[in-house]
Amino acid sequence: MAMQLGYTMMTEQAGPKDLVSHVVGAEQSGFDFAVSSDHYFPWLDEMGHAPHAWTVLGAAAQATSRIPLMTYVTCPSFRYHPAVVAQKAATLQLLADGRFTLGLGAGENLNEHVVGAGWPPADVRQEMLVEAIQIISDLFDGGYTNSRGEHFDVESAKLFDLPEKRVPIAVAAGGQQASTIAGELADALIATEPKPELGEWFDAAGGAGKPRIGQMPICYDTDRAAAVTRAHTLFRWFGLGWKVNAELPGTQAFDAASQFVREEDVAGSIPCGDDVDAVIASAKAYADAGFTHLALVQIGGDHQAPFLEWSRRELLPAWREAFGG
Repeated sequence: MAMQLGYTMMTEQAGPKDLVSHVVGAEQSGFDFAVSSDHYFPWLDEMGHAPHAWTVLGAAAQATSRIPLMTYVTCPSFRYHPAVVAQKAATLQLLADGRFTLGLGAGENLNEHVVGAGWPPADVRQEMLVEAIQIISDLFDGGYTNSRGEHFDVESAKLFDLPEKRVPIAVAAGGQQASTIAGELADALIATEPKPELGEWFDAAGGAGKPRIGQMPICYDTDRAAAVTRAHTLFRWFGLGWKVNAELPGTQAFDAASQFVREEDVAGSIPCGDDVDAVIASAKAYADAGFTHLALVQIGGDHQAPFLEWSRRELLPAWREAFGG
């Protein structure tokens, strides 16, 4: 089965103008699609950025012409009310001429704590996500929406600028409950770990035949030692796992939680250097798990241009040979 190659606009490691420039470069290099994180904070202070993703995506939609765009992911439950997320998504779809997919998830404390609404347990966050998806879907149907829910109220809301192509909704999952929600309510599954069971639960709940979109960090550099050091400096939090990552409240907490992660630990889990075969080997786990799309994260905001050139010249041809797409 073919697996498309994507590019990640990592808002935590680059400013808004650079992010737009990067996705333009990704389109020119031949990437199949692009995703954007949606953060209020970086994971670590060393990453140094967190511009507003939707503003950046609006600019990216106008600066590009071919590459599909996607939030990876937006939480529609705390910082944003779901009625506002629906409006933003519909507008972005119009700006992107039908190239946008709305990726949604239950959120992380790191980003959502800023509005002072507290951080409920995971099962409540999943309930909120379901209710939010239903509101967004109702607004995408057109007409007026009124809702008195357990978590959200909507009073006579209507989207006056709706795209002809309905915005597809993808839902992020790390376990059975979220995979089932994705299968029941979404057009695609998002997952950052190549676990076959996520797809199986997704399929069982109605997702069979729908896209599965993964993400994988790499750290390209012609100097492998420099790549390992950079990956450790900026991405040592990655191996904590999403059950931990969703709960920690700020960058200092992520720094403390990852303080004993060694460079060799990072090098063992993230492809570092300029070995195309190492990237393909790591990506194969996603293909074997049934993923149809995989977005790479190039670690280092100021190391995107050489990565994109290497991808155009070496990675993309090898990817097409290995995975089609």
